[in-house]
Amino acid sequence: MEVAIIKQEFMLAILFLGMTLFGAFGGFSFKRLSDYPIGFNKGFLLFFMLGGSLYFLGAIFNIILLRYLPYTLVYPLSSITYVWTTILAYFLLAEKMTLRKIVGILLIIMGALLLIK
Repeated sequence: MEVAIIKQEFMLAILFLGMTLFGAFGGFSFKRLSDYPIGFNKGFLLFFMLGGSLYFLGAIFNIILLRYLPYTLVYPLSSITYVWTTILAYFLLAEKMTLRKIVGILLIIMGALLLIK
């Protein structure tokens, strides 16, 4: 019985991680998409399809999570996407990491920990 519960919790954690990472990388893809003119060109179509697909996968994971967890837990925890987004922006887009952003990330993480404990 306990092994089954641990396996289910592990799978939910993987789904949650996937949901938030897919959302962050979907947003990153749309940011890259903004470098191209709107239309039928290779760069625009590539990042449009990639970003849309990643958002779609994140939404599917979200729906699966909602089957097993309360709405009041899943949606607030989806704010972890903002943590990944800030990290991606720093490393992949060379955006500045300010003290305000760091404090914001820490507050999001603390809020998430309060919800799951």
